[in-house]
Amino acid sequence: MSKKSKIGSAGRFGVRYGQKDRSKVADIERIQKQAHVCPRCGLPHVSRVSSGIWNCKKCGNKFAGPAYWPYSEQRKEKK
Repeated sequence: MSKKSKIGSAGRFGVRYGQKDRSKVADIERIQKQAHVCPRCGLPHVSRVSSGIWNCKKCGNKFAGPAYWPYSEQRKEKK
């Protein structure tokens, strides 16, 4: 029996675009859709509005950040 790969959301591409590109898309989308912590209230209710714009559903804080996740790698290292 063959092994089944768990490609996740990139399974919609089927066999197109190659395994490397599909796995990159799956990683980005997994990180993008997970719960992120709001910098103002500290609760995990931040969602993506559009490219680089993030909004907290709890306190209404709207802020700018990188396109696929709300905080840059440099900011994570400083904390």
